[in-house]
Amino acid sequence: MSSPVEVGTAAAIVLIVVGIGSLLLLGNLLKLIIALQIAAKGVIIALILAGRVSGQLQLAQSLAATFLLIDTLVAVIGLALAVQMQRTCGTLDLRHLTAVHDPPSSPPD
Repeated sequence: MSSPVEVGTAAAIVLIVVGIGSLLLLGNLLKLIIALQIAAKGVIIALILAGRVSGQLQLAQSLAATFLLIDTLVAVIGLALAVQMQRTCGTLDLRHLTAVHDPPSSPPD
């Protein structure tokens, strides 16, 4: 029978691998934000498990809560940028947005 720590470790590893793998493979900005959230949840599980194993569960929980807050802020800012990119460029596909278009400069006088 598997212990809760082993199951939690396996879940954390799977979430981190799926999240990072998706970050490397996907091109849509919304999907990238979701992949980042998946990887972050795996890190939170790993933090809690490390605290439980080391006997410092309260420290791990406070670190996880802080990380959760920061992760949420990153997601909100990323979604706001995605909305602005959709409005401005008409797409969220990062492959189409790789070229930065500068406005034409006026000829020197």
